[in-house]
Amino acid sequence: MTQYKKWLLLFLAALAAGLLAVTAIVLIVDPFFQYHAPLQGYPYKVDNQLTQNPGMARHLEYDSVLLGSSMTASFDTDWFEEKMGLNTVKLSYNGALPKDEANIMDIIFDAKKDGVRTVFMAIDENTFSADVNETKFPIPEYLYDKDPFNNIQYVLNKDVLLNYILKPLVDPTERTDWSQLYKPWWTDEYYTKANVLMYYGPAPEAEEEMPETLFLPGVKANLDQNICPYIEAHPETEFVFFYPPYSILYWNDVMRQKELDAVITELEYMTERLLDHENVRIFCFQNRRDIVCDLNNYADYTHYHADVCRYIVDCFADGECELTKENYRDVFADLADLASTYDYEAIYDNWYE
Repeated sequence: MTQYKKWLLLFLAALAAGLLAVTAIVLIVDPFFQYHAPLQGYPYKVDNQLTQNPGMARHLEYDSVLLGSSMTASFDTDWFEEKMGLNTVKLSYNGALPKDEANIMDIIFDAKKDGVRTVFMAIDENTFSADVNETKFPIPEYLYDKDPFNNIQYVLNKDVLLNYILKPLVDPTERTDWSQLYKPWWTDEYYTKANVLMYYGPAPEAEEEMPETLFLPGVKANLDQNICPYIEAHPETEFVFFYPPYSILYWNDVMRQKELDAVITELEYMTERLLDHENVRIFCFQNRRDIVCDLNNYADYTHYHADVCRYIVDCFADGECELTKENYRDVFADLADLASTYDYEAIYDNWYE
């Protein structure tokens, strides 16, 4: 029995030493940035928005943030420095719902006690009728709260050790360019009309016109709970919202579902509400025919090339495509005209242009 006890104690000691070693490595490197800023020179892999955004919001050095869905994925944050002198971090969530934006803004404004200069946010109007407490994906609550001692699932995680600490050390392709966080996998050759149409399936056609007020209850609730409170609580911060330039195929779906009046009413309502705040600017790119009608700008029916993203940043700097209380109704009337009169059948002519 003495020999068995000896071996058992040795095994337990080795196990404890191994767990302590793993814990120490995770805490030192901290690939989810829960405890400190990134180590200078370490080749971090940043590819998991749900687990890595909260730590980056707490510990990266920045004065501005880019928020939104995958409509922000192809932005290079260096452009914000070049055009506006802003040290910007991208904290996107694919398919972000308004509650996702609220969750990360809670952390941002808690971490940056001295304030944030600018919040840039893409607004996908089709997400603003979601339930006010719904997130696109379940979030790991233990990484979002402020308790540093409940992260056992993080510090003793084999995937964290192997894929986020060891793998980037040996595989250069796993290392992330900090200016292009969450960059999509599409390369330039995917941005073609032929590719977009190959994978696009038109929405089913509705039988009846949707009421103009269809989306307003959800939009009002989400603005009231998930967006406007942050604008009002932080008058020192400029909030720059933008409506992304989905391709004309998006508007084909809107027309087929007989939702055009409802969508335009929703956009007008959101814009009017947001522009009531002095620290808000809004930009609309949805009626830019040179962008949305050229499917060679897209990898699918909504996701646009980085060149379009660069143009959007230029507009933030020079004011082009900005909405005001004086012009927003005219802009949305123009968008409605584009969507309702476009020759959608002609899209399939010269498929391989």
